[in-house]
Amino acid sequence: MVGLLWVVAVVLFILWLLGFVVFHVAGGLIHLLLIIAVVVIIYNVVMGSRGRRSL
Repeated sequence: MVGLLWVVAVVLFILWLLGFVVFHVAGGLIHLLLIIAVVVIIYNVVMGSRGRRSL
């Protein structure tokens, strides 16, 4: 019975650690994607205004 409790405790700890790591990596990835999106929008606004001026 004690061995079963140890197994449950170890599994829960591994799942907690995995969730902790995944959420931190995903959080960084989301911020990186937001920065890329802002750069692309600014680039399109700048390039789009240059194209309109030439007409």
